Amino acid sequence: MPRRNSSRDRLRRIGLPGAEASKLSVPARLVAALGAGSTTALLVGGWPGVALGAVAGAVAARVVSGLEPGARRRVRLRVLADAPFAADLLSAVLRSGAPPSSAAGAVGAVLGGPLGERLTRTATDLRAGRLPADAWARVGDTAPGARIAAAAVRSSESGGAFAVGLERLALELRAEQNAAATAAVQRVGVFIVLPLGLCFLPAFVLAGLAPVVFTIFGQFLR
Repeated sequence: MPRRNSSRDRLRRIGLPGAEASKLSVPARLVAALGAGSTTALLVGGWPGVALGAVAGAVAARVVSGLEPGARRRVRLRVLADAPFAADLLSAVLRSGAPPSSAAGAVGAVLGGPLGERLTRTATDLRAGRLPADAWARVGDTAPGARIAAAAVRSSESGGAFAVGLERLALELRAEQNAAATAAVQRVGVFIVLPLGLCFLPAFVLAGLAPVVFTIFGQFLR
């Protein structure tokens, strides 16, 4: 007979941040579609304008649907920045002998911000006797928080060392942050060089290649 409340069931209860929550609302997509479609239809005119307007509206709605609301983006970035530090703090408090509820409450109070608030609510739920998966689901609405919650649930089910898992998770999160920062710096370098290249390329063509081409053509025309 399968065991109830297995690790898989508890982890499924936490889940990952929903895709729908990270997208703009339907009215925003509708406004973008109507704006792009009507503008295109007015500029082109006639039945071709109507057809192109429909296409432009659909494209605009698709593009806007992938955008992230500003408030959610700020929360996501704050949680992403605080997650490694939170994992280290949780590990340190757990190693001191405190239970997970006390660790989550202490770190939540010290950390503050979105992740700190979620940890505080998790601590309240754990003290109230809720199942670990239900309590830690409080921090599972962002990708880093979901990883912390998953480590907590695995530890509560298997009896593994939660502190060790958090230390490993902190190292992974910092490595991912460093890789993302390096990639961002490389993209900035490309974006800086590209405008300079676009500015200097016409000058190079006019000052360097044009005289050579004119000289060659002049020799052929003699």
